[in-house]
Amino acid sequence: MLPLDMSWKIEYPYSDVEKFVLDLPAGLAARYIHLTDLMIEFGSDLGMPHTKSMSNGLFELRVKSQEGIARVFYCTKVGKRIVMLHGFIKKSQKTPPNELKKAVLRLSEVKRHES
Repeated sequence: MLPLDMSWKIEYPYSDVEKFVLDLPAGLAARYIHLTDLMIEFGSDLGMPHTKSMSNGLFELRVKSQEGIARVFYCTKVGKRIVMLHGFIKKSQKTPPNELKKAVLRLSEVKRHES
């Protein structure tokens, strides 16, 4: 009997999120890759300080390096799928409302089109 693939998959349905990740400064990019590798192996909930539940199925990946702080909002779907919704460079203590609003809007789109 063949072993089942138990790893998670990460999806980028929005091209601006993929571009955001690819354009991260080297230190933030390395940290992002490390954290997403952990998510693929262990699942979407790495716990604080790496991941945080925001509400209603929305989570944030908390990426930090010497260059600054980045956040990538995501949700999970059936079949061990992690869907990256929106990313931004954090410049203030609180998450800007417009960044959260964009992530919530995309979360509702993803839930509406769930198969």
